[in-house]
Amino acid sequence: MAVIPPSGRVMALDWGTSRIGVAISDETQLVATPLVTVRRRTGRRLPLRDLLDVIDRESPVGLVVGLPLDDNGLEGPAAIAARDMGGSVSARRPLPVEWIDESFTTADTLRTLRETGTGASLGVDASAAATMLQHWLNGRR
Repeated sequence: MAVIPPSGRVMALDWGTSRIGVAISDETQLVATPLVTVRRRTGRRLPLRDLLDVIDRESPVGLVVGLPLDDNGLEGPAAIAARDMGGSVSARRPLPVEWIDESFTTADTLRTLRETGTGASLGVDASAAATMLQHWLNGRR
């Protein structure tokens, strides 16, 4: 299993049933920024082409994929779907992937947006991906 290098931009994917939030770090891996929200259509396949286009455009050195664990910290259907997404992406782009518990990132992001009075111009999902990625970056230091 490849390890994400200590420098270079890292991309985060926050899986959701209708949207996938995408965030990116700076080259020094200090700050995470919301990037884009990729929409999923009900009953359709994963929008893999859209995700690969973002990866090709941003050239990350690795991916952090959020796992939505259940209340007991176990992987249910949503986490399995997130692993499938990460596996599909990494099968097509040779990037190291790390997995992180993303439970409550959307709720934390919504609370922060309310408290600060800022809007989520790139969407809550991209902002949640940035929150998740920032946790990962902070834990890495």
